[in-house]
Amino acid sequence: MNAGQAPDGPGAARWLPSGRQYEITAGRQSVMLTEVGGALRAYLCDGRNLLDGYVPDDMCTGARGQSLIPWPNRVKDGRYEWDGKEFQLDLSEPDKGGAIHGLTRWRNWDVPAVEHVKDRISFTYTLHACQGWPWVLDARLDYELGDHGLSVRTTVVNRSASSCPFGTGAHPYLSTGSGPPGAIDAGLVQVPGRTFLPVDEHGIPTGHERVDGTEYDLRELQQLGGRHIDVAYTDLTRDADGRARVKILRPDRSGGVELWVDESYPYLEIFTGDTLPQLDRRRTGLGVEPMTCAPDAFNSGEGLITLEPGQSHTGEWGIRPL
Repeated sequence: MNAGQAPDGPGAARWLPSGRQYEITAGRQSVMLTEVGGALRAYLCDGRNLLDGYVPDDMCTGARGQSLIPWPNRVKDGRYEWDGKEFQLDLSEPDKGGAIHGLTRWRNWDVPAVEHVKDRISFTYTLHACQGWPWVLDARLDYELGDHGLSVRTTVVNRSASSCPFGTGAHPYLSTGSGPPGAIDAGLVQVPGRTFLPVDEHGIPTGHERVDGTEYDLRELQQLGGRHIDVAYTDLTRDADGRARVKILRPDRSGGVELWVDESYPYLEIFTGDTLPQLDRRRTGLGVEPMTCAPDAFNSGEGLITLEPGQSHTGEWGIRPL
């Protein structure tokens, strides 16, 4: 069913800031998604917020719940070289002089009628050539809700006549329930990364460092406290099923939420939200960003995928209540 529609008619939801609103449900769980970006706006279990999302009348801020295609994180100066040619992207993050989070998160995604049932929905979008991006990609987002929580599968196909650089990611903010700025400080957090990528003032990695002995070492469940974190982790510890997991729990361990990634995501950006422009949204949720490549991979090549003509790439991640 379509949800979040304004009272003046069934088509009115199209004019909300994030477009048409969609809902999927399973048991005590409900997930809200949006036409703009095919994005994950809210996830509730027993009425408790598992995400620090936003309401239908608001525009998405801080990339909340958006998918990041054809690159996650940043491209330094918006410039990169591919196959001997130089390209210049629009600078979507002008304060840092970079291009951030891809090209599809503000586009309207389609939902074929047959692709929306009670507990599942699929969004599709074709990214055509644009400034700094001369290729065509078919993209699909499959959301499914079940006993084990929400799973999100991203599939992208290169429809161009030549190979292209590619990466993908997502940008949910985990929450143990609504709270004021600083609400995540008391939470117990676990991040499975053994290595982090320190960054410069533009958010571009400057190397690799082990987490041992640093404030970035969250391998054991512990209180987040006042740590300011906005870096990518890699060298992820994985369970027997091949998944790496990030957890945030209430201080009394009475509940929490987990984000998992499959092996197609070797990187996890952790963002405590200290630099968000909206003061009332800082440190209200923990940004956990699955990424198939490192920040600025279009220049460094770290984790970058080459998609040949007709080739597809699929990755899966998910969220579940604890």
